[in-house]
Amino acid sequence: MDRLSQEGDRSAIRFPRGLAAGKDKERHRYDFSFSGLKTAVARYVESLEDAGQEVPGADVCAAFSEAVNDSLTAKAVQACLDTGCDTLVVGGGYSANSRLRSLAAERCEAAGITLRLPPLRFCTDNGAQIAALGSAAVRAGVAPSPMDFAPDSGMPLDVSVVH
Repeated sequence: MDRLSQEGDRSAIRFPRGLAAGKDKERHRYDFSFSGLKTAVARYVESLEDAGQEVPGADVCAAFSEAVNDSLTAKAVQACLDTGCDTLVVGGGYSANSRLRSLAAERCEAAGITLRLPPLRFCTDNGAQIAALGSAAVRAGVAPSPMDFAPDSGMPLDVSVVH
């Protein structure tokens, strides 16, 4: 998708930015949601297909990428500014995205924030890191989670499973 988005026009289609405005803007200052974006992309593609028009795949990918990366970088930089953090570290598989890297660099430079990005060869899915943490937790005596374990998006960030 990243390669295809580089061939498209990211301004050809304006897709929504989730949690960017409205009455809950302050409450969701650093949150992001892409469910509305996914719906907007699906509706856009369906409307073209229903009209018998060709879907401009590269433009759709570029505009989708722009919406995601605009939200991520704007909120991350704002969080740094609001908290006095002078360095933004980006990691994980998505940190390989070329537009994320360029937009983060542009916005961090403008805000006087140091950006730290791993080399592309280290931008892989974090499944191995999660598995390593689980292994360390079990070795430390923490009981493994049951197979029907539900995710807890509200879990405090200061909870540690390995001491």
